[in-house]
Amino acid sequence: MNGPAERTGEGEALNGRVGPLTALLVALLVLVGASSCALLESDDPSGAKPTSSATAAPREVVSSIRRTLALRQSGVRRQDRGRFERSLLPGRPALQVQQSDYFDNLTQLPLEVFEYDFDPRDLLRVEDSYWVVVEVHLQLAGYDSVPVVARDRYLFEPGGGPKSRLRLASVTDEAWEARNRVVSQPWDSGAIQVRQAAGVLGIFDDASAGAAYGLLDSAQRAISDVSAVVPFDWSHQVVLYALSGAGGFASVGDLPGGDPTALDAVAVPVAADPRDPGAGVASTRVVLNPRIVETADAPRTDPEGRKRDRLVRHEVAHVAVGELDDDAPVWLAEGLAEWVSVRPLAPEDRALPEAALAAARAALAAGRVAMPSDEAFNADGSTGHYGLSWWAVEYLANSFGEQVLWTLVEGASDEPALERLVGLDEDRLAMRAARLMVATYD
Repeated sequence: MNGPAERTGEGEALNGRVGPLTALLVALLVLVGASSCALLESDDPSGAKPTSSATAAPREVVSSIRRTLALRQSGVRRQDRGRFERSLLPGRPALQVQQSDYFDNLTQLPLEVFEYDFDPRDLLRVEDSYWVVVEVHLQLAGYDSVPVVARDRYLFEPGGGPKSRLRLASVTDEAWEARNRVVSQPWDSGAIQVRQAAGVLGIFDDASAGAAYGLLDSAQRAISDVSAVVPFDWSHQVVLYALSGAGGFASVGDLPGGDPTALDAVAVPVAADPRDPGAGVASTRVVLNPRIVETADAPRTDPEGRKRDRLVRHEVAHVAVGELDDDAPVWLAEGLAEWVSVRPLAPEDRALPEAALAAARAALAAGRVAMPSDEAFNADGSTGHYGLSWWAVEYLANSFGEQVLWTLVEGASDEPALERLVGLDEDRLAMRAARLMVATYD
């Protein structure tokens, strides 16, 4: 494939939306789900760098690619490995292994929708082969409100035989993926193990699957605890990524703070279609740091177990509130999630990091207590920001009643809402929160 290339289009860059993270995640950003192509390093051996010119794709080429994608799609839907593998170009061992893992992953997932589509204008011809931007529409039954659209670029080559159908030769175009900010999901990136409990879909790998029982139990209890506090209507369903390596955080396109080692977990809103800002969010998924996965067997009454369960409740609170806090300042979204997370704990078990207490003391001593801005929240001093935000919410609930919290969340896009409801601006609230925090823990 060293000849000239013809193209009808390539597909524009994905526009990821970023939202408050919960500590982490994204929020998505939009976590944009990635298509099945980010499994291994490039499996296209040609290294061709074609030039392009606009031209209409031949109808028979479009039909051949559609038939191959339909074969692949039906293989997944019917859990028929043979059909799925017939869509692949023979003689590519690395591709066969890669796609075998991908098939195994998909057939473990509760798929309500799994479909392929493409725009013929996105075809790029290289001699008798074609690159095409493929859309994968994937909806997790019971967990995604609508299908999530992910895009990547696939290579189709003639497969030989009497029909000489175009077959899939590669699902990797690293340059295109980088330009379009493709973010892979765990099922795209290696073998996974799927475990389910009522209301929880857990995504594990071979090394973390042993943690499934403890983490699914923690998530189920979190759903119950959060539902008892959060008054909004929500699905009471959670998707949990609990991998042994960094693959979970690799599925977050815009990680708050940029350092996955500094984060214990993150709640990630998943955009229904990253190219369509009006499509909304399909779901919010929770990603755990491997060090939290390792605490799965800690009894819930031990310090490690309490920390794990509190963390899971925090992230599930973000799932429950969902898009309602998209316009809220980060201090309110994070403070509320932390406030919800400690409700089941006795007051003496509601641990506060010493760094947060020290920051509040220092700010009070200096007479300069300010609510952290959205931009600075996850930067230096984030532990103190979380602590102050939590106690701002504690102060509001104690002084004005819990209902004011939910009213603030629902009216978060109205900037004067805080002062109108409670007569305080953010910095005066921060001062009172710091005083209450110090009085409680000193």
